[in-house]
Amino acid sequence: MDTKNLIEHLVAFGLTGQEALVYLELFRSGKSTGYEISKLTGISRSNAYKALDGLTAKGAACVTQGNVKKYAPVGIEEFCQNKIRNLSERREYLIEHMPKEKEEEEGYITIRSDENILDKVKNMLERAEKRVYISMCKNLLQQIEPELQKLAERKIKIVILTDKSSSVPNAKIYQTQNKKNQIGIITDSSYVLTGELGKDKESTCLYSGQANFVQVFKDSMKNEIRLIELGVKDRK
Repeated sequence: MDTKNLIEHLVAFGLTGQEALVYLELFRSGKSTGYEISKLTGISRSNAYKALDGLTAKGAACVTQGNVKKYAPVGIEEFCQNKIRNLSERREYLIEHMPKEKEEEEGYITIRSDENILDKVKNMLERAEKRVYISMCKNLLQQIEPELQKLAERKIKIVILTDKSSSVPNAKIYQTQNKKNQIGIITDSSYVLTGELGKDKESTCLYSGQANFVQVFKDSMKNEIRLIELGVKDRK
């Protein structure tokens, strides 16, 4: 069991690192007192009780009935689903009540790190209404396959430039050289994301809806497609 990764994922659901550690121990050992958790995890008794109280308040543990106060974990599926439901309700509230954003001319935004860039890519794909052009190596393309599947189901036009054959349904695939970490995405001829992905925190991309920049990038990708098509004809 990869405890480090489990703790990292639990923290993403609102637990502290110590609460996540105690939560895992409750699964391993079953109903336990604060004293027992302290002995099993090696953390102080006061911190063990603090973590257990935190888990109870966050809906990840409950207190069992009996002469001795013990704690039991709430099932992971139930805990996660409760969190997702709560966040979904808060999301709807925020969308409805947030002040209207001041409209400004679309400029340029720098996005850093793989996690943030992938989030932006997925959001772009989810919001696409007509067409999507993508340039990236297959290894990176695999990270957004679920989103591409959904695009295909919505009958969105998909054009992909990549280094190996791909099984994305209804997509037009153009095979090009391996660009390694370089990526480029255009959605609805309105938004562009370009830069590097796959270098962890060192990855950087530029995002823009600025019309001239979008057009330049779109023309560049069209020219690359023409060169690929000419190369295919020459080989026949």
